[in-house]
Amino acid sequence: MESRFRSLFLISLIFLPAALYLPATQAADPVELKSGQIIQPELKRRKITLADIDTEDYEIGAFAGALSIEDFGVNSVFGARIAYHITENIFAEFSLGSSKASKTSFELLSGGLQLLTDDERDFTYYNISVGYNLLAGESFFGSRAYNSDLYIIGGIGNTNFADNDHFTWNIGVGFRFVPKDWFAIHIDVRDHVFKSELLGSSKLTHNLELTTGITFFF
Repeated sequence: MESRFRSLFLISLIFLPAALYLPATQAADPVELKSGQIIQPELKRRKITLADIDTEDYEIGAFAGALSIEDFGVNSVFGARIAYHITENIFAEFSLGSSKASKTSFELLSGGLQLLTDDERDFTYYNISVGYNLLAGESFFGSRAYNSDLYIIGGIGNTNFADNDHFTWNIGVGFRFVPKDWFAIHIDVRDHVFKSELLGSSKLTHNLELTTGITFFF
C-alpha cells in the first residue's frame, strides 16, 4: 500500500507542472499571433480650431461716449482711433476726439453771462499713446469662449479748448473683446490732463472720458 502511494505521488510531481504550464502557453500564443499586444486603444482625434486674432497688425475704428470736462459738466464725445500692434502685448495708438462743453454752474446762475462763445466751447484733442495688454485671455458668454484683453494705456498729445492749445497727458485702462478674428469691441476709461488758466488761476484739469467703440483688423 505504501509503495502505491509513493508511485502516485511521483506521477503527480511529474505531470502536474506540465499541466499547469500548458494552458498558460496556449492562452498566450493566440494573443501574440493575433495582435502582438494585449491592449489596442482606439483614439478618435478631435479637430481643434484656434480662436486667434487676425494676423494683421493694424486696428482702426470709431468710438463714442461721455467726457466730463472739468467745470463744464458731462458732454458727449466722438472720435476715431488707429492702432499698430508692435508685439503680442504692446501696441501704439493714435486717436482723435471731439466734444462740446456745456455751460458752467456760474453761467447758469448768472442770468445770461457767458464765459465762452459757442465756438470756444469746442473741445478737440489728438494724442499718441502706448498700450500694454495686462491680461490676455478669454471671456465666456454661455458655452462659448472669446478672446479678450485688459490693457493699460498712456501718452501725450494736444487739446484745443477755449480757443487755446494745451499740451495734454492721457492715461487710462481699457477692455478689448474679440467676438470675431477681424473686429473687436472696446470699453475705455481715460483721463486727459492739462493746465488751464481759463477761470483766472493756473491749475491742472482732469477730464475723464468713458467710451465704447468698435475696431477692425487689417
